[in-house]
Amino acid sequence: MKKQPKLPFWQVWNVSLGFLGVQFGFALQNANASRILSDLGADLHSLSLFWIVAPLMGLIVQPIVGSASDRTWSRFGRRNPYILFGAIAAALGMAFMPNASIVVAFIAPILFGGVMLALMDAAFNVTMQPFRALVSDMVPSEQRTVGYSVQSLLINIGAVMGSMLPFILTNVIGLENTAQAGEVAPSVIWAFYIGASVLLGSVLWTVFRTKEYPPEEYNAYKGIDAEEVARERAERKSLPQRLAGFFALLVSMPKTMRQLAVVQFFSWFSLFIMWVYTTPAITQHVWGVEAKWFDHDYLATVGEIPAHIAAAKGAAGDWVGIIFAAYSLFAALFSIVLARVAHTIGRKPTYALSLLLGGLGYMSFVLFKGGDATQVNLLITEVTVPSGAVGLMLPMIGVGIAWAAILAMPYAILSDSLPAAKTGVYMGIFNFTIAAPQILSALVAGPILATVFDNQAIYIIMLAGVFMVCGAISVFFVREHEAEPDNGPKADNGEAAAA
Repeated sequence: MKKQPKLPFWQVWNVSLGFLGVQFGFALQNANASRILSDLGADLHSLSLFWIVAPLMGLIVQPIVGSASDRTWSRFGRRNPYILFGAIAAALGMAFMPNASIVVAFIAPILFGGVMLALMDAAFNVTMQPFRALVSDMVPSEQRTVGYSVQSLLINIGAVMGSMLPFILTNVIGLENTAQAGEVAPSVIWAFYIGASVLLGSVLWTVFRTKEYPPEEYNAYKGIDAEEVARERAERKSLPQRLAGFFALLVSMPKTMRQLAVVQFFSWFSLFIMWVYTTPAITQHVWGVEAKWFDHDYLATVGEIPAHIAAAKGAAGDWVGIIFAAYSLFAALFSIVLARVAHTIGRKPTYALSLLLGGLGYMSFVLFKGGDATQVNLLITEVTVPSGAVGLMLPMIGVGIAWAAILAMPYAILSDSLPAAKTGVYMGIFNFTIAAPQILSALVAGPILATVFDNQAIYIIMLAGVFMVCGAISVFFVREHEAEPDNGPKADNGEAAAA
């Protein structure tokens, strides 16, 4: 097997830069989708059912795209065509979703919003899976942890920018952040327009600055028998045969992948709850807005939402963007040292400790309730919020550390155990371990919130913390493969295939 050259740092950076834009869009969705859907008429306990489209799209799209990109070789590249197509579709969904109220004559806004959410998630997944595989394709094993750490850093830079954007548009630019029932705040609408532009721009940078290896070189670097691959691709298989082959891969997945699936279950069950219910949780617990103001039937009886309630919901929604930006910032900072920490104490201890801190962060949300009005200087502007809102910055440190580890460590551990010829399809199958816990969370979180916690969303955030701690414990049951040692000479710029 031919030694794959190491990539200069900035070429590793170019390979992953598009992820900045993808996560910019994801961050806008994560921080504002519940806010948009609530404004369009969704009840508190039904929010998770709207969000179920996100993991469903991942479950359906990523294995298909992963398998297809494994078989694709064109003058435009192997992964790049899928990355670009997904980015274009995602940008369209981002432009249309917050404008659901303008189609009220043709379709219910809440239904249109849900459809656009599904389109965005499907497109994000078309783009996301090839990006994961692209790092595995282009970055040699001994640089893999660094490669995924850079990816994690860029993801979190994008998340900080995307999460804060509606707040900036309101408090710096001056756009309105409140909305009546059936409408979306102007600050959110414009944030989605800007997000779509950033997404397309960063993806285009990666597509045009990354030259993928041609088949002959790739096969030589990965130790793949080109003739055997050609024979497999020459075979015309029926749909049942393809499905049988896919499920055979599923059954024979590497043991490391199965063990990581347990960790992924607990981690992503928790994350889904955070994304869906943080907005109502802090609106109720910190800003003191009663649960009835999230009830569509109750809102229908009162007509216009009182100004102070609309203002509180708008302020809480903006603050969710700030604390989501905070955990992304903490994740970005931790990403810088993640590879070094993992090298020093080991990947498993690093992963487990990170998840533990995230779980403790979620559980501590309950400690920060209401409080006196406090003026906060955010450098770009000053705002007045309850003191409990300021205190939420502390748990975000743990959440950010956990998020950085979740984005990098499973893939760094997994990539060394995958056959190179099927990396894309296995990365797609691995997405099952992300999608399945989110689907389960979507199905059970709403009923739990309504029946067990009486629609007090702060307690379901605490439940997320319990699951994250379980994920930390399960890391120690994962058996990892060792990465190849770095025995070859360091490549100069002329030896690398990414530009």
